[in-house]
Amino acid sequence: MSEDPIIGVVPFSFPWQTLDPFLFCVHHDDRYPAGNDQLGPQASLAGRNIGMDFEGKDGWRMYHGDVVPGFPRHPHRGFETISIVRRGLIDHSDSLGATARFGEGDVQWMTAGQGIEHSEMFPLLDPDGENPMELFQIWLNLPRAQKLVKPHFTMLWADTIPTRDFVDDAGRTVSVTIVAGELEGLIPPSPPPDSWASNPESDVAVWTLKFEPGATWTLPSAREGSTRVLYLFAGSGLIVGGKAVQPGNVIQVRADAEIVLTNGDEAS
Repeated sequence: MSEDPIIGVVPFSFPWQTLDPFLFCVHHDDRYPAGNDQLGPQASLAGRNIGMDFEGKDGWRMYHGDVVPGFPRHPHRGFETISIVRRGLIDHSDSLGATARFGEGDVQWMTAGQGIEHSEMFPLLDPDGENPMELFQIWLNLPRAQKLVKPHFTMLWADTIPTRDFVDDAGRTVSVTIVAGELEGLIPPSPPPDSWASNPESDVAVWTLKFEPGATWTLPSAREGSTRVLYLFAGSGLIVGGKAVQPGNVIQVRADAEIVLTNGDEAS
């Protein structure tokens, strides 16, 4: 009998559990209402814990903002932040003098190193309809020798990030987007120079996968000694190496095995 490819399955915590060198991952998914002329919400803020609003009241949060949702100026040191924006926009500014408005598939990769201050605000630009915001923020540790390097700011624009549609034998599609790492010749833009991800021997990869209903795809094996985790955050479930797993779970799998993934309804 072949060895079980699943090492363990546990429910999501907040933030999501990660394995070294990843520090954590947070999935922000908010249905912001129409915006006002200050780029904040056209809605009452009564009953919200302004400055620490993580409750998700009415399906959205102010986080640390008090007018525009988001995270006003705050410091980081000794690690990296990877912000993957699936929907919505972020206004970024930092102590390096960098500013950017990005979103809708863009990725910001920032090496904090010896220290950086930045802000990440979510402007509500549509005054007539909802302003959805969905993003992942991943914290990635820095190697010991690079802990206190000069801060570095990199934008990976959506049109430079490779995505490939894999079609199974039944004609169903699995769409894979490569933020870091390599897959069958797909190579994303370079990460910051002092990142773990800049060294191919580290085998750092960040991929997002979207399955059509019933689609099947084989996750290729990774380098022996690597760790690999799947985060099933949307859909009705996934069959991983022959075992059904429900959404809202962290799935640690063997890195040295090819693993067949089969979807129920559309999953991500």
